[in-house]
Amino acid sequence: MNTKWLILPSLAVSLSVHAENEVDELKQKVEALQQRIELLEQNEQSQPETSAAPVSGKSSRGNAFNPGLSLIFNGRYADFSRHPEEYTLPGFSEGPHFDRGPQGFSIGETELSFSGNADDLFYGWATLALHDDGDGLELDLEEAYLETLSMPAGTRIRAGRFYSAIGYLNQQHPHAWDFYDAPLIYRGLFGNQLTNDGLQASVVLPTDLYIELGGEAGNGNSYPAANSDKDVGSWTVYGLLGGDIGVSHSWQFGMSYWDAADINNRSGGGHAHDDDDADAGHEIAFNGEQKITGLNAIYKWAPKGNPRNRNFKFQFEYFDSQSDGQLVEEDEQSTLDLKQSGYYAQAIYQFRPQWAAGLRYDEVDSEASGSDPDLIDESGLDAAGYKPKRYGAMIQWAHSEYSRIRLQYNRDKSVAQGEHEIYLQYTLSLGAHPAHQF
Repeated sequence: MNTKWLILPSLAVSLSVHAENEVDELKQKVEALQQRIELLEQNEQSQPETSAAPVSGKSSRGNAFNPGLSLIFNGRYADFSRHPEEYTLPGFSEGPHFDRGPQGFSIGETELSFSGNADDLFYGWATLALHDDGDGLELDLEEAYLETLSMPAGTRIRAGRFYSAIGYLNQQHPHAWDFYDAPLIYRGLFGNQLTNDGLQASVVLPTDLYIELGGEAGNGNSYPAANSDKDVGSWTVYGLLGGDIGVSHSWQFGMSYWDAADINNRSGGGHAHDDDDADAGHEIAFNGEQKITGLNAIYKWAPKGNPRNRNFKFQFEYFDSQSDGQLVEEDEQSTLDLKQSGYYAQAIYQFRPQWAAGLRYDEVDSEASGSDPDLIDESGLDAAGYKPKRYGAMIQWAHSEYSRIRLQYNRDKSVAQGEHEIYLQYTLSLGAHPAHQF
C-alpha cells in the first residue's frame, strides 16, 4: 500500500489543528485589545473635563476647552544671610527681575495662561504673570503669540511676544526649571529671561537625527536691548541637533547667536565686587552694539526609555557677550569694550518615582575697558578680576506632575565674602498645559 495516502490525511489534520490554534490565539488578542480600549474609554469618561492632560508635540494642541486655561502657583519661603537689597553681581547691569525677591514668605510668581487652536492652521498662547519682587506686586504679559499648525516640510512660524530660543533654559517658564532661581549668567545677561516682540521661524529637517534650524527678528526693546530706533532692533539664529543612543539614552546640542546693533539708553548700575564700592544710585546709559553667543548640551538617561521611576539629566550652558559702544552719565562719557561670559552645569537624578535631587555650579566673568577708566569703574561693569560663582543643591518631592515641593540651598559667592540662601518652594499646576521641551 502506498504510504503517501496515509501521510496526507494526517498532514491535513495537523494543518487544520494548527490553523485553528492560530485563529484562537488571534481571537484572544483581539478580545484583549478590545478590553483595553473599553478600559481606556471608561477612564477617559470618568475624568472631569477640566483635568485635560498635557498634549505633547508642536503640531497638535487639543484642549477640553477653547481656550484652555491653566493656573500655576509658584510660591516660596526664602532666607538670605544678607539683606536682599544688598545683592550685586559684579560686572553686570541690573536688568528686569534682577532682584532675588523678598526675605521670608512670598507668592513668588503666579501664572495664568490661555491657549487653544483657533482653527486647523493657527494656535494661540498667552501668559500673564504676577510677580512679587519685594517692592510690591507686578503684573507682566510674559507671552502672547500665535503659532502655525500643519505647515509643510516641518516648518513653523510664531509671531507676537515669546521667550527667545537663545540658549536652552530661556524658553522654559520658571515653574519648569530644575532649580528655583535662574543661573547667574541668565540673571546677568538677560535679567533672568530674554523676551522677544517679533517673529520666529523654524524648520525641522527630515533626517534620522533631530535637526532644527530657526531664526528670530525682534523690535529690540527687550532687555538687554532697549529703545532701538530700527524696525528690527535684534536678530537671533539658532540650531539644535539631537538623537538617541539605544533606548535608554538621549542627547541634544544647541548653538545660538543674538545681535542688537542699536542699543540706546540702557541703564548701567552694576557694582564692583567690594561692597564698600557699591553704589546703587548710578544712572549710566549705554549706547552701542551687543552680540551674544550661546552653547548648550543636554544628556538624559532613563532605563529602557521609561523615566517614571528613575532618570538622570545633565545640563550645561555657556554664553559669551561682546558689547561695543559708549557709556554716558550726564556730561561724562567713555568708550566701552565689554566682554562678559559665564556658564552653569547641573545634574538632576530622580532616584524614586516621587523623589529627585540635584546639584548646580555657576560662574561668570566680566572685563571692561575704555577711554575713561573712572566712569567704567563707577558703572560696575568691570569685575576687576573677580569671578562670581555659586554652588547649589536641591531635593524635591513631586506627588504628581502637577504638584511639587522643593528645598534648595545656595552658597552664593557673587561677592567675595559670600552668603547663604535657602528656598522652600511649592509649585501647583491647574488646568491644561502643553508638554515641556526636551
